[in-house]
Amino acid sequence: MDIARAPDSETGETSDAAGEKSDAPGGTGDGSGGTSDTPAPPPGSEPSAPSLGRKVRSAARWSLINTVVLRLGNFATGIVLARFALGPAEWGVYGIAQTVLLVLLSANELGVGLAIVRWEGDARRFAPTVLTLSTLSSGLLYVALFASAPTVAGLLDSPDAAGVLRVMCLCVLIDGVAQVPGGFLTREFAQGKRMAVDGLNFVVGTGVTLVLAFAGWGAMSFAVGAVAGNVVTLIGCALAAPGTLKYGWNPEQARALLRFGLPLAGASMLALAVVNVDTMVVGATLGNISLGFYVLAFNISGWPVRIISEAARRVSFAGFSRLADSPQALAQGFSRALGVLMTGTVPLCVLLAGLAEPVVRLIYGDQWAPAAAALPWLMALGLIRIGSELAYDCLVAVGQRRSLFLVQGLWLVALIPVLLVAARTNGTAGVAQGHVLVAGGLVVPVFLIALGRGGVGVGLIARACAWPFLGGAVMTAVVLGLEPRFGDSRLALLAIGTIALAGYTVCVLPSRDFLRGVGPGDRAHRGRHRATAPVRSPQQDLR
Repeated sequence: MDIARAPDSETGETSDAAGEKSDAPGGTGDGSGGTSDTPAPPPGSEPSAPSLGRKVRSAARWSLINTVVLRLGNFATGIVLARFALGPAEWGVYGIAQTVLLVLLSANELGVGLAIVRWEGDARRFAPTVLTLSTLSSGLLYVALFASAPTVAGLLDSPDAAGVLRVMCLCVLIDGVAQVPGGFLTREFAQGKRMAVDGLNFVVGTGVTLVLAFAGWGAMSFAVGAVAGNVVTLIGCALAAPGTLKYGWNPEQARALLRFGLPLAGASMLALAVVNVDTMVVGATLGNISLGFYVLAFNISGWPVRIISEAARRVSFAGFSRLADSPQALAQGFSRALGVLMTGTVPLCVLLAGLAEPVVRLIYGDQWAPAAAALPWLMALGLIRIGSELAYDCLVAVGQRRSLFLVQGLWLVALIPVLLVAARTNGTAGVAQGHVLVAGGLVVPVFLIALGRGGVGVGLIARACAWPFLGGAVMTAVVLGLEPRFGDSRLALLAIGTIALAGYTVCVLPSRDFLRGVGPGDRAHRGRHRATAPVRSPQQDLR
């Protein structure tokens, strides 16, 4: 299975919480420090829109294809494993190991890796120092994890997870080395190359996981498959970005990189803790079997996040960074990106929430039916996560360090006691409900305030979400109204989904010009251009 960095790792989950360009670790490569070759654009100037637009569109297209193909492959692999090889207890152990891995990956390179993506100038000047810092910090982190694995597993009431932890978290070391070549691919919007690398990761990692799972390795099959896949990713990124795996050391660059990276590493750890604290709570309070059901439900709820949001976030951070000096362009770009994400995600979330139990039974089998209890609430959380992750990237691009710490810290502090009480009160469904309560009631308003300070007004956000939310309400009414009448057979589910999607499409059609970035003035201009264009004769065409 593909266990690389936390979702969106290259684009902002481990994000630039600093943002001050004065700290750019340019350097001359000779140990003397210095500045980058390319000066930052003056305040208020806009980047070359056509060139940037073409790069972003091409990268987004490749990234979407990449994400859809890989997630469908992971989806099919998960079905095979859940039906024929692994039970809830094994999935619970895997969930614990995956959670620890993602938290470690959020800060294993001290946040310096995103300097490759963020800073202006020739990134190859400071890349050797980035690689040295990233490798050292990842190595020390893994040594600490190896020594403390039994203690960590015991605290999470999952002693069987210690060995899986030690193997799976080798990905921390591999990822630390892969940060630099992977960062260059992201910086250059080279998502076509990244698709090839990720495809090889999937084939090798999934193949190893399946072979070992059917051989009786249990949760350890996930760990060995993850390591194998990440080794392939490292090799593939190094080949796709040649000359980037060179170690070096420049003290001035290192200080600038740490000033840049440590704040974002802290913010990133908070962000990953928010996403994964529920797994720790469920494992510690309800046991491995309940955790297995919850992990499966959470993975299902992540389908829209991974397929749509992850594809967008592979280019959103780099794109927002290019627009950061033009508040108006940044606000327009954010609102359009949010509108596209919501339009594509809302129907998936509504269908999976409204048809949770029949979908789980149909895909995974009756033994996994308890996972459906938490799924509707986790789908609502998934929708909130999509918006908040995009907002996170936008705040990173404009250097809103305090806002990031405030939002993530507040989220985590409020979430822990709510989840503990909810788990003991209503099991896995209560944990999911507590997540939605904190995220929707507390975090979303704080994000809106932070975005407003960064120049993205509530009006633009409301415009981006209005039509998708209206369509989602119509879909919900259709699903809830038809499901009792049609039943839950395959044909019935297909019919309900088709009717609901048709209603949604009608509702979101009025937003198509906004999503394409076309306004009334643009349409009128194109109409006048066509009306006044001179008629060319055949002779003119020949000339």
